[in-house]
This record gives sequence, C-alpha cells and structure tokens, in this order.
Amino acid sequence: MKTSIKHLSDTKVELTITIGTKELADAEQVALAKLAREVKVAGFRKGKVPLAVAAKNVDPAALQEKTLDNALSMAVSTSFLEEKLQALDRPAVEIKKFVPGETLEFTAEAEVLPQITLGDYKKLKATAEKMTVIAKEIDEVIERMRQGFSEKTEVKRAAKNDDETIIDFVGKKDDVAFDGGTGTDYALTLGSKSFIPGFEEGIIGHLPGETFDLDLNFPDDYHVPDLKGAKVTFTTTLKSVKEAKLPEVNDEFATKAGPFKTVDELKADIKRELTEQKEREAVEKLKDDLVVQLIEVSTIPTPEILIADQMKSIEQDFERNLMYQNLSLDQYIETQKFADKNEWLDKEVKPTAIKRVKAGLVLAELSKVEKIEATNAELEAHVEMYKQQYANNPEALKQFEDPEVRRDIANRLLTEKTVDRLVALNRK
Repeated sequence: MKTSIKHLSDTKVELTITIGTKELADAEQVALAKLAREVKVAGFRKGKVPLAVAAKNVDPAALQEKTLDNALSMAVSTSFLEEKLQALDRPAVEIKKFVPGETLEFTAEAEVLPQITLGDYKKLKATAEKMTVIAKEIDEVIERMRQGFSEKTEVKRAAKNDDETIIDFVGKKDDVAFDGGTGTDYALTLGSKSFIPGFEEGIIGHLPGETFDLDLNFPDDYHVPDLKGAKVTFTTTLKSVKEAKLPEVNDEFATKAGPFKTVDELKADIKRELTEQKEREAVEKLKDDLVVQLIEVSTIPTPEILIADQMKSIEQDFERNLMYQNLSLDQYIETQKFADKNEWLDKEVKPTAIKRVKAGLVLAELSKVEKIEATNAELEAHVEMYKQQYANNPEALKQFEDPEVRRDIANRLLTEKTVDRLVALNRK
C-alpha cells in the first residue's frame, strides 16, 4: 500500500492511497467470510458453508461490492494510523481507479486533529488577586441572618416598607390578562424590588382587605418583547400584612446563629467564610486568565467541525436556560437587537465556541507535554463524588455505569489537573 499526503489547510488533509493485489485479496477474503454466513448451499447448514464452496455460490456483484467496501475501510484506517492523523469526521472517499483483483486508487479527505504549538507556558503573567473582606460585607450577611430569624406578626395597619404581604393580583394590558401577570396568595416583602418599579410602592399605605388598581408601565428594556414599555393595570387585593421584628445583634443572637458565644466569634466566622469564598473565586479567575494567556501565546488551528459541534452545544444550553426564564430564543434575539438567528450565531455564539475549542485543544496538548494523567483511583473518587449528589435518585445513578459518561468525567478530571498544573507553574 502506498500513501501520499496533501495538507489542504492546518486542519484538513487529503490522502491519496493505492493498494494492490495482496490487500484486495485480503479484503475479498473478509467479504467472502461475511457473505458465506448467509449463502444457502444444498448439503450445508446456514452459516457453516466452507469458503471455497461459498465462493462458487455467492453473487459476484455482491462480493465485489463488499470487497471494495472492506478494502476502502481497511486502507483508510491503516493510512491515517500510519500517518499519525486523527480524523475528526468520516473521511470523504473518492475512487480514482479500481481494477478488481489488481489495484485500487482513491483519495480520502477529512478534518484532523491539528498540530498544536505551545507557547512558553511557564512564563505567563496572570496573578491571583489579593482578597480582603470589609466590615460592610460582614454586616450585610448579618442583616440577612436577622431577616431569617425575624418574628413575623400579622397587623391590621396600613402596609409599609419591609412588611411581608400576601396578595392576589391580575395584570392586564388593554383590558386583557397577559401571561405571567396573575398571582394568588403571593408572598411579597415590600422593598424587595421583586416586581416592576411602582408595584411594591403602590401597595404601601393600603389596609388588609383592600382591593385597588395599580396603573404602571413596564420598563423599556423588559425581557418580554410584548411588555416592553407597555401600560398595564394590576388589580390587586391586599389579603394580609405581617410586620417583621428583627432580633438585636447581641451574644444571644450569635448563639442562635451557630456554635458561637459572642458576636465577635460570629463575625470572625463570617469573615473567614467570605475570605475563603473570595479566594476560591480569585483562583478560578486566575485559572481562566492563565488559559486565555496560554491560548494567546500558542498556535492553535481550529477545525470547523469542532467549532460547529461546540456551537450546537452552546445553542442547546442557551435555549434551555432561556426556557427556565419563560423566554424563547426568538425573544432573546429581538431584545438584543440581532437581525436574525444567523447574526446571533455569528456574533455571539461562534466566538465563544472558538474560545472553547482552542482551550480544549491547548490544554490537551499541555497534558501530553507535561505527562499528566488521570488515574483509575482518581476517576473512581470523582465518580463517587457525583454519585453522592444523586444518592436519592436511582435512575440518575445508573448513568454513571455508562462508559460514555465515565469517559466524560475522566476528560473533565484530566482538564482540571492540567489547569492546576498550569497554575502551579505560574504561581507568583
């Protein structure tokens, strides 16, 4: 077998492959063995016909077709392996010459895993930010804790800010109720800014049992196109008002909040947790910055097939997230002022896909150069960690026996270890 290679681009090759008599004879034997399983010959059970006998009874056209298929398959596989090329899709084959039993010449074109040239990955410039926690941040946490420990008492007075109210409401635009504008026994804390401007403010001053109309305008940048800047009326019934009595911040409060004897101990613990959280965030940002820099200093051709696959994945995830917000992709495209879906894909999705593909390729190359591996023990520990998250869901647990899922977990683990190594090599 002879193979010549032509690089059509950094990510696409065309192999010209020629095979001769021996390879075609081998391919014919494989084809004959497959056909012999189905051929019917008097005196022999199905599947037990000797090859020599089967050769005289199979359809010659079928034998030639299968021989050609086998020859192409074996030659393509062998050639890409010998050339150390990893095809990213099924090679497109074009037969140039075929003389049965004598010679076969064809081309095989495919996108391949490109050659990655790493830059100096040990001298990157990203540094972890120094994190500090200020008193205001601690006070904000304590204030949220006070809200959680507040005692709520129903009152008959007019509603005021910070009260917890129970309301019924029906929102109408042009006297027609709109989707998402109706609620029954809805718990709303006044001042929480959960509703559009003017709604919570409009409840203040009303007494329990009152029904009233709130004439409001949706913001011009509201995420639902039909309601952007729309004039609406919410017919609202204030069913109850509860006053929240917040506890004082003292040592007694600290003992309720956790295993603390004093407020100082509580604040010290909050500071510790906030510091750890900020430090984790700083490390994650450092990792992202280092990967971006590694991409910038390296040469990373990006195969179109990988970009297309990543774009499809991003689009599916994005639509799923929009669905949780009761939005469609068309609505998002309109609110972001894209001309159409193609413009959104080109300007927002594709750049993200390219970054992800480059990150995946450059980290895979770095893991090879640095000889980083994910051991079976590490993989099992990771799988067990995921299993703990789904301990009460037998159906979900089954997925971790799927080789594809385990392979995905192993790849993520290898990526994590590679990024950790990158951080270690550049820690200032």
